[in-house]
Amino acid sequence: MQTVLLTGGTGFIGRHLIPVLEQNGFKVLVKSRTPDKFKEDFFFRNVNFYWDLDETPSVDVVINLSGESLANKRWTVKQKRKIYTSRIEETIKLVDWMDKQEQKPHTFVSSSAIGFYGSRGDQELDEKAEHGDLKEFQVKLCNNWELSAKRAANLGIRTSIIRTGVVLGDDGALPKILGPFKLGLGGKLGTGKQWFSWIHIQDQVEAIMHILKNTSLFGIYNLTAPNPVTNSHLTQAIANKLNKKAKLTIPAFALKARLGEFANLLLTGQKVMPEALLHSGFEFKYPTLESALDDLIDV
Repeated sequence: MQTVLLTGGTGFIGRHLIPVLEQNGFKVLVKSRTPDKFKEDFFFRNVNFYWDLDETPSVDVVINLSGESLANKRWTVKQKRKIYTSRIEETIKLVDWMDKQEQKPHTFVSSSAIGFYGSRGDQELDEKAEHGDLKEFQVKLCNNWELSAKRAANLGIRTSIIRTGVVLGDDGALPKILGPFKLGLGGKLGTGKQWFSWIHIQDQVEAIMHILKNTSLFGIYNLTAPNPVTNSHLTQAIANKLNKKAKLTIPAFALKARLGEFANLLLTGQKVMPEALLHSGFEFKYPTLESALDDLIDV
C-alpha cells in the first residue's frame, strides 16, 4: 500500500479526493493546522492527521492543496499576506521537509491556479503561455507558488503543478453563484464578456488521479474543462437550468465597492485550455458547462 500526504485535505477538493485515493489503495495522511477539529469526524475515520511535518513519517506521494480561500474576506494588506503565506511559505516548508527525508516521495502534485495567466482578454492560454503582469496580486502569488513547488523537481521527485480553474461542485464557488439566481436576482457581472474557465469537481479529482497513476507525467497541467465560457454564457446557462430570468447587470463599480481588489478576478478572466491534460489521454466526464450544471443542480 502506498502512502500519500495531503495538505489542504479538509477543504472542498480534499474531501472529494480522499475517498478516491482510498478506493485506489492509498493510505492517506493529512497535514492540518487544526487536526483535533477533524479527528472525530466520521468522514476522516481512516485518515491519520499530523500537525507537525517533523512528526510525519516518510510517504510515497505528496499532494499539496493548502491555501487560504481568496474569496473569504476583503483583500486587506493583512489578508493578502495570509493568502500568500498559506501558499508560498507552506509550500517551501513542505519541499524542505521532503528534502530532509532519507526516503523521499517519488511524486509531488502541487496546486496553483489559472490566476497565473492574469487578465488576458480573449487570448487562448495553454500551458506554454507565460505568466501575466506580476503587478497583479494573483499573478505574483501563483508565480511564486509554482517556483516554490518546482524546487522539488531538483530533488529528483516527479513534480506536477496543477493550475486549477473555478471548481464547480457542492461547495466552493457554485453555491455562492446560485444564491442570487434562486432569488431571481441573477445577472451578468460587468460586461459579461470576461472568460470563465471552470472544471467539475469529479473531473478535478480524476485529473489528479490520472497524473498520479501515469508515472511519465510531470510538469504543468491546466485543470480546466475544454470548453470555457463567458460570464454571459454562464449567467444564461444557470438561469435556463433554474428556469429563472437573469436580465440584471451588476456593474463593475458596485462589485469593486463591495469586494475591493478581489472584484478584479470576477471582472476579468482567462480563456484557459487543458492542452497538456488532453494530450496525455485524459477524458473529461463533464466537458461542457451544461453537462456539469445538469449533474450539479437539482431543480
